[in-house]
Amino acid sequence: MSFPSRRTALRALLRAAELDALLVTDLVNIGYLTGFTGSNAALLVHVDGDAASLVCTDGRYRSQAAEQVPDLEILIERGSALALARSAPERGVRRLGFESDAVTVDAHTALDEAAREVTLHRAPGLVQRLRLVKDDAEVAALRAACAAADAALADLLAAGGLRPGRTERDVALELEARMRSHGADGPSFETIVAAGEHSAVPHHRPTGTVLRSGDLVTMDFGALVGGYHSDMTRTVVLGPAAGWQRELYDLVAAAQAAGRAALAPGAKVSDVDAAARSVVEDAGRGDEFVHPLGHGVGLQIHEAPILAKTSTGALATEMVVTVEPGVYLEGCGGVRIEDTLVVRDGPPDLLTRTTKDLLEV
Repeated sequence: MSFPSRRTALRALLRAAELDALLVTDLVNIGYLTGFTGSNAALLVHVDGDAASLVCTDGRYRSQAAEQVPDLEILIERGSALALARSAPERGVRRLGFESDAVTVDAHTALDEAAREVTLHRAPGLVQRLRLVKDDAEVAALRAACAAADAALADLLAAGGLRPGRTERDVALELEARMRSHGADGPSFETIVAAGEHSAVPHHRPTGTVLRSGDLVTMDFGALVGGYHSDMTRTVVLGPAAGWQRELYDLVAAAQAAGRAALAPGAKVSDVDAAARSVVEDAGRGDEFVHPLGHGVGLQIHEAPILAKTSTGALATEMVVTVEPGVYLEGCGGVRIEDTLVVRDGPPDLLTRTTKDLLEV
């Protein structure tokens, strides 16, 4: 990861905003800009360069900070954000941006008191703007995370792990264990396994419900590799599919294909959502597609951009997004199919490789 180049890119945004520095307090953003993974830190990114910048953490992370952030000055103090705010005037900072989307009202009051010679300016979303577009190292980490999830599902199916008599919780725990066996640091979020009627609940949490022959089973899961998250959903049938199940699956598969085909640099995110949603609406099931089409994925499992009919903005090359339409028949069952893809100048790069053919297991 080229952390200095990321900070350089951020400085261009600071100049455009007429800020002398940015106080970064969101730990995900601090990790993106420095590589630091501790649980307490703040970062002052100075417009004049790394020599004037500073990272602060507490004594628990003294050696970790020295190892992970060798190219910045490190201050050891418990109240990291306040310490950096107090030090800002000494570094020539007069206009200090702060992440107003990550700071509480009480924390803002404390910052204002600590930085008496500095004017605080709200600067939400600056680092997130950089995180929208992934670099080669990030795409490689996401590809590895997707591969671990693909391999885990393949192993589960080959071992007969999806069968009547097992519980949703059994399947979820096995998927997570198999992802770890394929190099994941852990699951990227709580694994969803939803059987039968539960498959009509988009974010169902696995229970002791027993899988039965004839059930639709939706599995939404991902692997965490090097801080980066994968996200994939597949829906299968335990045994031969009934006519209504195959019809529902084919509809969602068609919508998903339309959404994938709409991914292109410059495409409005609302138009991508519309490409998939119109397929479902034309079939008379628009009210049963109850969530946005997809979202960005990276250091967080849900990040910008959001592919939704009410969202603004457009896609750019090297953004990584999910495409995950679903149709849910309450009290009966539902289908969701999800992939993670990289937006390219040509066809999108598909990172989740598990077949999207309807599996009857």
